[in-house]
Amino acid sequence: MSSGVHIAFYRFVRIDDVDAVCARLRALADGLLGTILVAGEGVNGMLAASAEQIATFQQRAAADEVLSSAFAAMTYKQTASERIPFSRMMVKAKREIVPLGVDGLDMPARVDDVAATDVPPQQWRELIRRDDVVVLDNRNSFEFEVGRFRGAVDPGVVNFRDFRDFVERHAPEWKAEGKQVAMYCTGGIRCEKSSPWMQDLGLKVHQLQGGILNYFKEIPDADADFDGECFVFDNRVTLDTNLRDVGRQRSDIDG
Repeated sequence: MSSGVHIAFYRFVRIDDVDAVCARLRALADGLLGTILVAGEGVNGMLAASAEQIATFQQRAAADEVLSSAFAAMTYKQTASERIPFSRMMVKAKREIVPLGVDGLDMPARVDDVAATDVPPQQWRELIRRDDVVVLDNRNSFEFEVGRFRGAVDPGVVNFRDFRDFVERHAPEWKAEGKQVAMYCTGGIRCEKSSPWMQDLGLKVHQLQGGILNYFKEIPDADADFDGECFVFDNRVTLDTNLRDVGRQRSDIDG
């Protein structure tokens, strides 16, 4: 596969039989490359193949008896892929599809709360320029260094679970100052997982709908707000604000 299509997708939805969903995904994803994580709280994945193969997977997953409850309403972020971004196909059962480390957070039951915090890309630019808004990068520090929205705060974390500690330390200060939080991540999933928990802390939270990659897709002059490139967790390594594969090697990022 010298070129093709890359899709990223996730959905917080109750999965009663994780093993059965994993087994069906392994069967339907045969011949594709990428990773799909499945947990009781939902599905999170990235796949690459020809456009025809990807379309076939999407259609079959949406119609499959075991998978349709998760995939019939799945939203996919699709980009062109000029080089093979994955080396294998892997479907894994996990405790969480994205780890936050907060016990009792029922994400499938909080979907409506999450949706209420979404800010479309077209409104994001105005929001992050407000004086009463803290722009919070909900990613690892090395991702922040590769590229970030201008004026954003780096939580300085290595592991996503550490994001919880940063927010808990600063929430009283933000509330006392009347600050709202506008946070973003690569594709939206980390913000969606954090948003209802942050609401429970009493914070007014906004999240960039679809994450950085959706902003790049929807806003032609995204470089007016975003410095650098967006790190992606596959062999493309980074994408510029026009969603082009920059051609980096992972060693360029690791130092």
